Amino acid sequence: MYSYEDRIRAVKLYIKLGQRTGATIRQLGYPTKNALKSWHREYEQGRDLPVGYARSKPKYSDEQKKVAARHYLDHGRCLAATVKALGYPCIEALAAWVDALHPETRKRVVGKARSVPRPPELRQAAVIELCTRQASARAVAQKLAVSRGALYKWKNQLLGSEAPASMKPNNDSPPDSERAELERQVESLRRDVRKLQLEHDILKKANEIIKKGLGVNPHLLSNQEKTRLVDALKDAYGLPELFAELDLARSSYFYHRARLRVADKYADARLAITDVFELNHRCYGYRRLRAALGRQKFSLSEKVVRRLMKQECLVVAVKKRRKYVSYLGEISPAPDNLINRDFQAAAPNEKWLTDITEFQIASGKVYLSPMIDCFDGLVVSWTIGTRPDAALVNTMLDAAIETVADGNDRPVVHSDRGAHYRWPGWLSRMHNAKLIRSMSRKGCSPDNAACEGFFGRLKTELFYPGDWQATTIEQFIGAVDAYIRWYNEKRIKLSLGSLSPVEYRDSFRLTA
Repeated sequence: MYSYEDRIRAVKLYIKLGQRTGATIRQLGYPTKNALKSWHREYEQGRDLPVGYARSKPKYSDEQKKVAARHYLDHGRCLAATVKALGYPCIEALAAWVDALHPETRKRVVGKARSVPRPPELRQAAVIELCTRQASARAVAQKLAVSRGALYKWKNQLLGSEAPASMKPNNDSPPDSERAELERQVESLRRDVRKLQLEHDILKKANEIIKKGLGVNPHLLSNQEKTRLVDALKDAYGLPELFAELDLARSSYFYHRARLRVADKYADARLAITDVFELNHRCYGYRRLRAALGRQKFSLSEKVVRRLMKQECLVVAVKKRRKYVSYLGEISPAPDNLINRDFQAAAPNEKWLTDITEFQIASGKVYLSPMIDCFDGLVVSWTIGTRPDAALVNTMLDAAIETVADGNDRPVVHSDRGAHYRWPGWLSRMHNAKLIRSMSRKGCSPDNAACEGFFGRLKTELFYPGDWQATTIEQFIGAVDAYIRWYNEKRIKLSLGSLSPVEYRDSFRLTA
């Protein structure tokens, strides 16, 4: 639908170009040739175009609809008879009129019978009787109270579509040789059905007991997992049959069965590992888990911890990260890169790193600006907000300056070339606190790798594994703030001797 301005513009250009439709459409990009000519005819008639589109007059009036609906109700409620008597409308239109004017006449109830699943034993017996029947397939279906189509469907599922549906001989009294052949075929079919049922039961139990998918290859399972499947199915099938199907040696079965009956010596360790993993944002790998278990007097090797994590399905989430960019160009002179990728510090408050990262959730965007100490990775100060403006970084810098206001420490503050670190507010605060500026090279994130690494750990451990669809901005800010406090006070860092940054500083001050 084109507006009045679009149509009058097209008509005037059409007249200006000598009523050439092709040139007009190429210049405007609209409309079609027929539409343009129609607009021109309307313009020539009244020297103007109507403001809106004229609505077409309905074919049938409301009175005609009421007459037709009343005739339908008073003359047997037959749609075809009403249309034939009145001469209008079509059957579909009359039905719609009746539904709209008299909805109480067209009420209907739709129901569907609930299908009852047939047990596997009934399906096997039905397929065997179908293949060995003496009567027709319809008679067999009636006898078993199923449909003929269901009977053939079960046959195709158990034996395949290529298997014959009937082994009935043509004559009523087959010779002994043919009878023996039929019996052999029936026995072969019974074995095939039992083998298929066994395969199905194995896959079903593998999904229930050892949490494997229905498409798993039973031969790829471990002997211990196969032993658990045999114990679950030995009441319905014989041991030799199960050993052959699972490719499991008899000695291996009894060995693993005896081991499974012995109490799990790692039961307490499993609970401790799961608790530590869940209480620490599901981000601890086997090394940090082993260090945390050492605090709880569990002395386990790394291989045992890895095996228990695999058995308990404890997997650390790893996802790709996207980076917030605050570079707006060279708006002021940039200082030298004094850090030069040397992120080691001999004492606190020697080297500080800062940057801004972005979180995008369903409720909106959230930005984090931290100040990180290279000495032990402690987050000295941080601000979290919904806008990456100057107030975000200036407030964070003021809080960081307060931590060194009483001492003589004047750390080097390293950042990227973002506009936040080159505005007058940031520069004046740096000058008044006598802090030393350092900046990365343009477009070179490895120059601030330690700060980028903190963002990566935060998002991998907190942001990416979480479901933030129903989370508000305030709730998400609280979650990030709680994570940073946990990061400073409790999160284990192997480089600090399996201590958190706060614990490391406490021990450092005690030994100094």
